[in-house]
Amino acid sequence: MSALIAVAHGSRDPRSSATIHCAVDALRRRRPDLDVRVAFLDLSEPGVDQVVDDLAGAGHERIVAVPILLGRAFHAKVDLPELLHAARTRHPHVSIEQADVLGDDRLLLEAVRDRIADTGVAVSDSTVGIALAAVGSSVAPANQRTRVIAQKLLAGTGWAGAVTCFATSVSPSPTDAIAQLRALGAGRIVVAPWFLAPGLLTDRIEASVAGLPNVVHAKVIGAHPALADLVSRRYDSAVARAVATPDRLSEPVHQQSRRHR
Repeated sequence: MSALIAVAHGSRDPRSSATIHCAVDALRRRRPDLDVRVAFLDLSEPGVDQVVDDLAGAGHERIVAVPILLGRAFHAKVDLPELLHAARTRHPHVSIEQADVLGDDRLLLEAVRDRIADTGVAVSDSTVGIALAAVGSSVAPANQRTRVIAQKLLAGTGWAGAVTCFATSVSPSPTDAIAQLRALGAGRIVVAPWFLAPGLLTDRIEASVAGLPNVVHAKVIGAHPALADLVSRRYDSAVARAVATPDRLSEPVHQQSRRHR
């Protein structure tokens, strides 16, 4: 049996790891052909090293790490490749691959629309505005890519507008986004988290708009069926790529220290 490691960011908030474990349980039900494990890059256990070593010790010959991350930032470009490079050195007879991140795949956009619908909002309601709440990055191009997601979410709906806002110091803030949506004619606002799991940042977003009239909060993506579907697809794509190019070099490991995030 081959193995899939769903690699999450990790958080000090126990709700986050609980949500990730719930999502991975759904993935296990979807892929009984795989040994599906969960690992975290930071702040939560088990770590990637431990899970890879456990799987290699159990005799698995192929391991695919699927980063359940929404963006291709430091963790996906440096942290995880570095960990997997070290794992290949420890286990030279095991094929260890890294799949693509989740990104803004249409499946996740559909999941967010479902979470918005769960608040009682119709997709055709022109009185509704969507504040898509994301983390925010110190890298400007990454924020611009995240801003575009709101317009993708809006496509095909009758909503008055959709604006990406950020939990960190990146502009616009949730309150600024709500003001923009009101200017577009939205009488009701749904704050929709572009987050896989709840945590301190989603709490910060909710607190920042607490008390504002006609504002409701959608749930995080969480264990939505689309997440299991997308992780499964990322696994299949990584395996197909490995089979097609068996002699390719593994992804280069940046020399930047993992301590300097």
